[in-house]
Amino acid sequence: MKLNKKDILTALESITVPGEGQNMVESGAVKNVVTFGDEVIVEITINNPSLQAKKRTEVDILKTIHEKVYEKAKITVNVKVDAPEKPKPNVIKGKPVPGIKNIIAVASGKGGVGKSTVTANLAVSLAKMGFNVGVLDADIYGPSIPIMFDVVAEKPLAVNVEGKSKMKPIENYGVKVLSIGFFTQPNQAVVWRGPMAAKALNQMIFDAHWGELDFLLLDLPPGTGDIHLSIMQSLPITGSVIVSTPQNVALADAKKGVAMFQQESINVPVLGLIENMAYFTPEELPDNKYFIFGKEGAKNLALDLKVPFLGEIPLVQSIREAGDFGRPAALQTGTALEKAFEKITQNVVQEVVSRNEDLPPTEAIKITTMAGCSAVKK
Repeated sequence: MKLNKKDILTALESITVPGEGQNMVESGAVKNVVTFGDEVIVEITINNPSLQAKKRTEVDILKTIHEKVYEKAKITVNVKVDAPEKPKPNVIKGKPVPGIKNIIAVASGKGGVGKSTVTANLAVSLAKMGFNVGVLDADIYGPSIPIMFDVVAEKPLAVNVEGKSKMKPIENYGVKVLSIGFFTQPNQAVVWRGPMAAKALNQMIFDAHWGELDFLLLDLPPGTGDIHLSIMQSLPITGSVIVSTPQNVALADAKKGVAMFQQESINVPVLGLIENMAYFTPEELPDNKYFIFGKEGAKNLALDLKVPFLGEIPLVQSIREAGDFGRPAALQTGTALEKAFEKITQNVVQEVVSRNEDLPPTEAIKITTMAGCSAVKK
């Protein structure tokens, strides 16, 4: 028997699209019908993505054509699902902090890689370039920024801003600083659960008078945990910078740090990787390089992950001494260290400019399920 396309379409008019009130032909779900001899091919598109709806559509078409047109027809049904993109329920519009243009999170998967040292030197390098800079020490359990800026003994004052009492950040070297270290004793351990730590962070963010800032750097704690989520729920972060040493043990954790920011539910642009302690140069042999922790590990990881490599910092004794003394090494003049930090800072600024030109503003996240804590799906 030779099948007729018109008869097939008439039969399909008796079938309702799953989840819709109209029939398949009227709704436009039927995209094409091809007949030749006793064979027919039906191409159809539905909006319901469930496997059950797809199977039901196929069965209904087969049954209807066999019953209403020809019981021995050879039928091929091609069902395509074109489901509309659902809005992400766990993402809300971020609440920007008035006066702050860019918020950069400095993170590391592993502790002890020099993240706070990098943050401090980035901050003073930005200030030397003429930017208005602030640093929020978000490492609640191990605040070290006050030491690095030589402001351990300082206490933030209260100032009146539009009828509200606000904390005034401590300022040194042209950088405004706030840290939980200002509110605890030097030998006092901060033994807080996550919610209490998050509340303290929110106070330092929103109850502080930062003024006009081009950059607010967030010195995050190591790892990928509760503090990180709290920060990203509170602030629309412009981008993140990951610090790592070249060794495999640190790179494995740095990779997790990158993955955290790239998670669909978080979606914070990664501006790039910085390799700290890239090589050791002794003071008496300034031209020698000893790759104690491995060579170009972070640089190769950046290539693998397709994120920018922002630069490398050598393992030099004066960096440690400068941090302990409270005067970041980037404040030195005419040294290789100053040039290294200047180059990295220039790369960070360039990545921020490119990110702001190419991407929409980052939104703060709202974790409504454990999806925000899940592993990244590759």
